[in-house]
Amino acid sequence: MPLLAALLAAQLLASPPLVRAGAAPPEASAAAQNAPQPAFIELDGRRVLEIRAGVGAQTPAQMAQRGSQRLAELAANYSIEPGQIVVQEDPPYTTIGLMRGGAFEPRISVDDRNAARFQLSRQQLAQRYLEQIRAAIVRYRQTHRRSDWLRGAALALLALGFYILWLRGQMALNRHLERWIKDPANRRIRGLQVGGNQWLTADQERSLLDPLRRIVHGSVLLLVSYLSIPLFLGLFPPTQGLSETLRAQITGLVVGGAQAMATAIPDLISVAVILGLSVLLMRASNAWFRAVEMGNLRLRWFYPEWARPTARLVGIGILLLGVVAAYPYIPGANSKAFQGAGLFVGVLAALGSSAVAANLIGGLMLTYTRAFQEGDRVSINDTVGVVHDCALLVTRLRTPRNEVVSIPNATVLGSSIVNYSLSRREIAEPVVIATTVTIGYDVPWRQVHRLMLDAAGATAGISRERPPFVLQTSLNDFHISYELNAYVEDVDTYRSTLSELLGAIQDQFAGAGVEILSPGYHAMRDGNGSTVPPWPSESFGTPTPTPPGAG
Repeated sequence: MPLLAALLAAQLLASPPLVRAGAAPPEASAAAQNAPQPAFIELDGRRVLEIRAGVGAQTPAQMAQRGSQRLAELAANYSIEPGQIVVQEDPPYTTIGLMRGGAFEPRISVDDRNAARFQLSRQQLAQRYLEQIRAAIVRYRQTHRRSDWLRGAALALLALGFYILWLRGQMALNRHLERWIKDPANRRIRGLQVGGNQWLTADQERSLLDPLRRIVHGSVLLLVSYLSIPLFLGLFPPTQGLSETLRAQITGLVVGGAQAMATAIPDLISVAVILGLSVLLMRASNAWFRAVEMGNLRLRWFYPEWARPTARLVGIGILLLGVVAAYPYIPGANSKAFQGAGLFVGVLAALGSSAVAANLIGGLMLTYTRAFQEGDRVSINDTVGVVHDCALLVTRLRTPRNEVVSIPNATVLGSSIVNYSLSRREIAEPVVIATTVTIGYDVPWRQVHRLMLDAAGATAGISRERPPFVLQTSLNDFHISYELNAYVEDVDTYRSTLSELLGAIQDQFAGAGVEILSPGYHAMRDGNGSTVPPWPSESFGTPTPTPPGAG
């Protein structure tokens, strides 16, 4: 029996099948699916023969391992010439063997069943085996001579010298860049300034450049070192096969990347066109809404204060439509990585959707119910201030102390909102400022009315277009409650006007000798003196002016 009887092997590039795809019978398809994985007989890391089926109980991997070992022994035996390997007919086999001393020693046998696996005749497959074995032995012996080893060693030392020189230069360049980046006297690093805005300071730019330097330096070291590996391996005969494999992998990566980039160019152009159109539509929309906000374009059913938030919503909608339209053209959009990223974003959106949706809907309702707009003076949840920003999720108020308070729109929507600016803007009426004092029954109410109206007339900031008025709100046990109502000229000075009005009330009542019994103070008529401060008094000087922004 031959030593490698019925060994089924073939060339890597076999002849094309006679039966085209889609024309194979069901039996052939089932047999192909059940066939074992092919294995290869190798010599010095190079594939020589392909094994598609085993003989008996052997697997293709077992046969390939044993065949590789015997082929290496045959190639290393320099007493055997490649021409001694011949083909001989031995029906029903065609056998490849060694002709030595007039005797034929069989090595590989091929039958019709094995040849049919490659759509070849038995003689054609045996002849192909013979040529592959002879070529592998000749190549092995040509690259395993002493001169080849000496030449490989010399070239390896030369390449190693160049690699060490490059490595020293790369390290020196890296150290020079590090000193250049960290040098505080370096005037070339001045930060990033765009349109008059300082986006990055010099220190921030240095903190970004230094990690970038380390990343580039490490990447270059790894890349050059990896590319040097197949160069060194290819200089020595036993590792030339491994070198060719690594070189093929690198070439495949480069060629595959270039092909992927070339294939993706039309899709990238489509993405750029879609996003460019989206940007143009967003700019046109913003220009249209800006014209509405400025009053250059008037619509009877659309209020100017709706323009800015509506422009934001329309811009977001256009951007989302552009992303949806461009998504199928993004390279790798159907990959597992994109699907995993989409799942992660979906989980985050599901976790935070309730609060975000509530605030977003609250912001929309506040905008289109016209509860307030930017610049209005309002009171929300006992917070009084000027509306600084009406965002989609929060409303920001600037208090008289220049504090910015951010209130979620869902909270604003569920609160009572007092707008001090709406009446002046919508109905051209000033807002009323009110304050209450309590006076004893011993003071005539007409005198109290006159004193309070005089105080309103002496207060700067009180509107003259409508006269102030006084209401008696309650008859208490020890005093009467009087409420002064006066109209404010500028709602932005509401607090300062109220403060000056209270001071004017005190001055008027003190000058008339009338005691103010607010809030729970009452006069004791047991001979005690009056609590009215002396008026006028030398101890009183010019009133301290109210600081700007205190209103």
